[in-house]
Amino acid sequence: MRTSDHLLILALALLYSCSGNPGKQVEQQTERPAKMVVVPVFNPDSAYDFVKKQVDFGPRIPNTAAHKNAADYFVKQFSAYGAQVNIQDFEAMTYDNQKIFLRNIIAAFNPDKTKRILLAAHWDTRPFADKDPQNPRALFDGANDGASGVGVLLEIARVFHENNLPEVGVDIILFDGEDWGFDTSTAESLYGNNSDFKLPKKLDSWWCLGSQYWSKNKHTPNYSAYYGILLDMVGGKYAQFVREGVSMEYAPGIVDKVWNTASRLGYGHLFLNKKEGAIMDDHLFVNTYAKIPTINIVHYDGSEGYFGDFHHSRKDSMENISKETLEAVGRTLLQVIYNE
Repeated sequence: MRTSDHLLILALALLYSCSGNPGKQVEQQTERPAKMVVVPVFNPDSAYDFVKKQVDFGPRIPNTAAHKNAADYFVKQFSAYGAQVNIQDFEAMTYDNQKIFLRNIIAAFNPDKTKRILLAAHWDTRPFADKDPQNPRALFDGANDGASGVGVLLEIARVFHENNLPEVGVDIILFDGEDWGFDTSTAESLYGNNSDFKLPKKLDSWWCLGSQYWSKNKHTPNYSAYYGILLDMVGGKYAQFVREGVSMEYAPGIVDKVWNTASRLGYGHLFLNKKEGAIMDDHLFVNTYAKIPTINIVHYDGSEGYFGDFHHSRKDSMENISKETLEAVGRTLLQVIYNE
């Protein structure tokens, strides 16, 4: 994903003029507090194990055995948990002219319900640790960036299987191809002063390939959802989640709903009451192409334009995954969903 600082074209063409200052405290909340119903237990140990299982496959880089094995595992798990599973296989070209074979995985619970909630995360791993100061071309685990969101969603699927389902339908989508994009801040570390390398001209050739594909080719004709929640880097030991700009532009009421719920559960120290700048992530295309109001729960320090020192480096390993953070996000999501 990318911050708004590096997305001037995107901001002008697709987004909006951000009102207010980054870091400004949000003073008014429009979402009225809902009654907190009793919900099933989210098991942080289980979520952690789901994250580790992905890391044990190796980096889930498209066109690798680890990528295929992880995809097969996700399909098997969702099917075992009683979901109606759809698979989208497609090809894409990366900014550096690599043809990659991608797979979006959709798991539907309560498929006959008309009111639906969309939960999503990307599951692929960036093919190089371009923010690693020692070796920018190294592979890395992607424990937080990719595996953590999927781990939370797999645990939610397990909870659905072992307990009464919520009153709404829930669709879990694992987007592929999110993280093979061009980052101007690390281009020199990857390519040096190579004059033969040219910047990609098409925005669509950069990031979030799976969500772009799904948003234009939904797994069910005329599919829609009441709202969506994207998870990205939701397992870090020092996580903080801010009211991110795209989320606040397209779905401020859903941000209020989720952040208020987290606060009432005692997680206000993680879900900060701060509005920050826009991030290009999968939720952007679900909002703009699929027209589903979708927010992003993402580890981000907007004042610094900073995702954490683990981001796109070899530090993104199981050593930096926190069961407490996974639990905070998972419990909040379950509370929101069962409250519907």
